[in-house]
Amino acid sequence: MSTDPNQTTVRARSPLAEAWGMFLQNYTAVAALFVLVIIILGAIFGPYLYPTDPFEMVWSPFSPPGVDGFILGTDYLGRDLFAQIVHGARVTLVIGLSAAVVTVLIGVTVGALAGFYRGLVEEILMRITEFFQVLPTLLFSMVIVALFGASLPMITLAIGMVSWTAVARITRTEFLRIRELEYVMASKASGTSNTKLMFHVILPNALPPIIVQSALMVGSAILFEAGLSFLGLTDPNVISWGQIIGSNRQYILESSFTVTIPGLAIFLSVLVISLVGDGLNDALNPKLRQR
Repeated sequence: MSTDPNQTTVRARSPLAEAWGMFLQNYTAVAALFVLVIIILGAIFGPYLYPTDPFEMVWSPFSPPGVDGFILGTDYLGRDLFAQIVHGARVTLVIGLSAAVVTVLIGVTVGALAGFYRGLVEEILMRITEFFQVLPTLLFSMVIVALFGASLPMITLAIGMVSWTAVARITRTEFLRIRELEYVMASKASGTSNTKLMFHVILPNALPPIIVQSALMVGSAILFEAGLSFLGLTDPNVISWGQIIGSNRQYILESSFTVTIPGLAIFLSVLVISLVGDGLNDALNPKLRQR
């Protein structure tokens, strides 16, 4: 049997490679990812490159940015604001990521159980989801932190407990769709256990929208922490961008830069995270990839 030497073989691209190529075509998302990587690297290595103690009173209070050798000035206690921004970046991002993990764990568990078992299980879990969805989230998180303490683990848990409903609904929708597909029905007919069906067969194929929502939850968690800190519900012994705003909120009229600078840092971080999330949504959306 002869073969045509001019015949070319076209290899199908993997879904991951196809999604990455789609993401790279979104220049706004790529630029946002570049900025986000810089922020993450700054959070990791910044404290080593600028080791000034953020709690140390180094100069007179409310020194403006660029004066007396301080890049961003000093706060109401005369502490280096740039040192606080640099050291607080790590805590802020850790809170955002940790709260997103808590959100995903709760939301995926509830949504997977509701979408897989349906019936009474779905009814009960969806009523619980609706209950948490109608609660005033900031007020509920304030109550949790006020009752159990303003430690970072409790703040992270409180944010996760009020933010999981969107992930639960997305997961449930994906499970309801995927569980009816032929390969899932074939796996079930072959005797695959429910646990394996849920977490080894269905969940991997339901991940794209969950990943997108998780990325957006990081930004939401950062905003939540800033809101709690502004209201004084934060750990005063730990520097975060929200804590900087909260500790200087009483002096916003005297030295607005002590609040606007960490506010701008939060705004920029949330903005680039949202843009990256939008880029992931476009890249992982199969309908958009088929265009």
